Formats: sequence, C-alpha cells, structure tokens
Amino acid sequence: MLKRDIKKIINVWPIVSSVVYVPHTEKEYNQLVALLDSLIDEVGEDEDHPLASLMDIIGTLIEKYETDHVPELA
Repeated sequence: MLKRDIKKIINVWPIVSSVVYVPHTEKEYNQLVALLDSLIDEVGEDEDHPLASLMDIIGTLIEKYETDHVPELA
C-alpha cells in the first residue's frame, strides 16, 4: 500500500473502526447484524451503490463470527 493511502486511512480509521471491526462478542455480532440489515435496506440489490462493498465486508465478518461461534444444527 502506498504511503499516501496509509495517510488517508489514518485520517478516517477512527470513524470507520467504530462500525467495521471483527466481532469478538455476541453484542458486537448483533451490532454488525443490525448494520448489515440497515445496509441491505439502503443498498438493496444495487451492485453499483457506493456502500455495496461495505455490505459485502460486513457480511463476511458476520459469517466468520458465525462459523467460529454458532454451532451448526445437526
């Protein structure tokens, strides 16, 4: 990553990190699920929406938590 990209990230990360994080607790997981629900309402199926990739990222974080913490039904 280029130094200027890192500088951009440093400027926005304090804001972004309050909503984009790896969930370690059920509370954090539930917060991400609520965020994903809101993103789905906003983005819908518009793959060109500016928040579409954020929706993918949040979905991946949720899926990882579920894989690690939610037992599968037999």
